[in-house]
Amino acid sequence: MTFLSYFNSQFSLAQNLDFCFRMVLACACGAAIGVERSRRFKEAGIRTHIIVCCAAALIMMISKYGFADLTNPDGSVFNGIRGADPARVAAQVVSGISFLCAGVIFKNQGTVKGLTTAAGIWVTAGIGLAVGAGMIVPALFATVLVSLLQILMHRFAIGADAYCAIRLQFTVRNGYDFNGALERQLETWGAQVTESKVTRSIEGGTTDYDLTIRRRDEITYDEFKQFTTEREEILSASNSPIR
Repeated sequence: MTFLSYFNSQFSLAQNLDFCFRMVLACACGAAIGVERSRRFKEAGIRTHIIVCCAAALIMMISKYGFADLTNPDGSVFNGIRGADPARVAAQVVSGISFLCAGVIFKNQGTVKGLTTAAGIWVTAGIGLAVGAGMIVPALFATVLVSLLQILMHRFAIGADAYCAIRLQFTVRNGYDFNGALERQLETWGAQVTESKVTRSIEGGTTDYDLTIRRRDEITYDEFKQFTTEREEILSASNSPIR
């Protein structure tokens, strides 16, 4: 048997194109959900939803069609495999890889990191299953598709992925006057608060603000200095991007 005849023995060109179309459609569906989540500044944004949806579609196709080489043209199974369950090990890969993915997700100062990396590990496991099942075209297509999406969406970030996470800390004398000034300044900066903590000291008469905000660009030194020098009630202030 030549390589070309072996390559076409399981799936026709039309079937392979259908597999590829299903993955593209899954990416589109994942992106539609991810856009809505991204607009609400949720940590699992467009890229994460796209990769997870693509991986789920790929693994589902493996479950349905990945064992076509174990049957004869008339639909009967090969001798020696009757009663066997060839999908049982693949199923354990899907659930087992999830524990590995959980190990790369961590929380850092109000932001969650590693979600897209975890999704990438999961789709990589799906690609490995596809190769092992002999679904070469879907495996190669998924590899190219996810890689291109990752590169393009890193370069042209969309939604919350394009925003920087910044931590602002203030210690002020008069918190009542500072509240209004801070709200107006955040609106001027085009920033949205994702997490906040305000602590008032009765003995010292001071108020501590610890805010996590998201903004298109990092707050420059001049922008931050202008705001802090204009407010006499600010005793101390710090501005640090969250990586």
